[in-house]
Amino acid sequence: MSEAFREGVRDGIRDAMQCGARIAGVLAVAMGMAGAAHAANGDAAAQRLIEAKCGACHLDNGKLTRISEMRKSPEGWDMTVVRMGIWHKVELTPGERQTIVKYLADRQGLAPSESAPYRPLTERRPNMQDTAPDEEMAQMCGRCHSYGRVALQRRDEGEWRKLMHTHLGQFPSAEYSAMGRDRNWWEIARDQLPARLAALYPKDTPAWREWRSAKHRPATGSWVVAGERPGWGAYTGTMKARAAGPDRYEVSYELRFGPGNTVRGQGDAIVYTGYEWRGSAKLGNEDTRSIFALSPDGSRMSGRWFLKGADEIGARFEAVRADDAVKNELVAVTPRMLRNGATTDVTLAGVALDAKVDLGPGIEVVEWLGKSPGELKVRVRVAVDAPEGVRKVVVGGRESAQTVAVFRRFDTVRVEPAFAVARLGGGTVAPMSAQFDAIAFLNGADGKPGTDDDIRLGSVPATWSTEPFDDRARHDEDARYAGHMAPHGQFVPSFGGPNPLRRGGINNVGNLSVIATVADGDQTLNGKGQLMVVAQRWNPTPLR
Repeated sequence: MSEAFREGVRDGIRDAMQCGARIAGVLAVAMGMAGAAHAANGDAAAQRLIEAKCGACHLDNGKLTRISEMRKSPEGWDMTVVRMGIWHKVELTPGERQTIVKYLADRQGLAPSESAPYRPLTERRPNMQDTAPDEEMAQMCGRCHSYGRVALQRRDEGEWRKLMHTHLGQFPSAEYSAMGRDRNWWEIARDQLPARLAALYPKDTPAWREWRSAKHRPATGSWVVAGERPGWGAYTGTMKARAAGPDRYEVSYELRFGPGNTVRGQGDAIVYTGYEWRGSAKLGNEDTRSIFALSPDGSRMSGRWFLKGADEIGARFEAVRADDAVKNELVAVTPRMLRNGATTDVTLAGVALDAKVDLGPGIEVVEWLGKSPGELKVRVRVAVDAPEGVRKVVVGGRESAQTVAVFRRFDTVRVEPAFAVARLGGGTVAPMSAQFDAIAFLNGADGKPGTDDDIRLGSVPATWSTEPFDDRARHDEDARYAGHMAPHGQFVPSFGGPNPLRRGGINNVGNLSVIATVADGDQTLNGKGQLMVVAQRWNPTPLR
């Protein structure tokens, strides 16, 4: 063990011990102040609460050190607050915790452009892989957690260096874990990374100064929404948000997945940093969470909602504000696949849609089926010789970003995601399932599958099955023990723990091929993906 490494550990531990000593000296006073602060409303109350709960370690000559020297996402601040409870026994009620996170995220958060590259991580999209600037950054920072956790915060060089010391003080084995011994880990972390991180993610940026000074539009009002839930299909509908306090809303939803399948729900939401929507709702009989981002001008919203306690199961979400000033704003077209020679009922969802609809050459509107707030329904006929491919939809003379695709027959079917991870459950740890979709494609102009000009048509119904991915999986009978596929493409894993029925009593892990079988007229197509069924995750975090 190098002397530099020992020094780093000592510095980290020393900081933690000094903080603990200061807590012991002021804890009684701090808790008394916090009770009064939480009863009040507004910024002054939040400031008093932070001084009371955090000042034991961070208040120095009237200034909160460390806390004021960084910016983070709402999840980043929440993880910090929780960590203070674990490391230093800071006690907070749920309301106090939310008050502190709200205050810090509003004043020391991230601008929309800063958080945008890592929205998939924030939205907890399953099987996402974040990208580091280079291999060294990925290995130094991404071996123990996602790289996005680093990129969703901002510090100057000194604060980044202190974070390195904190890592070593709290996790002295960091140099020896996750293949850290293939390099001089501590010397790189201490001497090289702080400057690099400060250049990549500085505390002070023009984007943040501009966003802090801007006036942000409340989310109140009616919204036309659309999206797609893997396994269920596309939906359109409405969302209404009513003010329930500063940046807080009561929300109602009506989501239409198809004829006879309308899901309604009620919930609430809070908006951090002027655009970061975090909500909870009961949709039908499911408890859900939502993570959306408002556009900088407040006219649109996008993100993802998912099941409480199973964030791998959810749906994409897009919304446009139903504003009197908005006209012919198209949000979605369903279905998006139109077959040559067929007549199809099409729903266009959007704001103030005009009756003049143009779906491109070879597609004729033959009947108007009705118009309601947020929707326009038409029956269209596609010519037998209509050119295959994707075309943009025009409503009221305005070209939209929404598209439809014309096809004669599917060329290929792929499984999405192509690679997925599911986790065993057991005891108090729920299993983590994996949701798959079958996606139809055209080969494109070159007539070859798997090339850059392939045309993605969209999700299609499929019959699902699994088989061993390789010889080892076949030998261990992974397909028998790891779990099973539900009819709608969801893989449900088995329970964890040694299984005496398996060879060697191994756990119910597995390496599987997931197969989608799709019938398309007189042809049957198969798509295949890979699924790793692995052990439980014992410490789930908002930012992994």
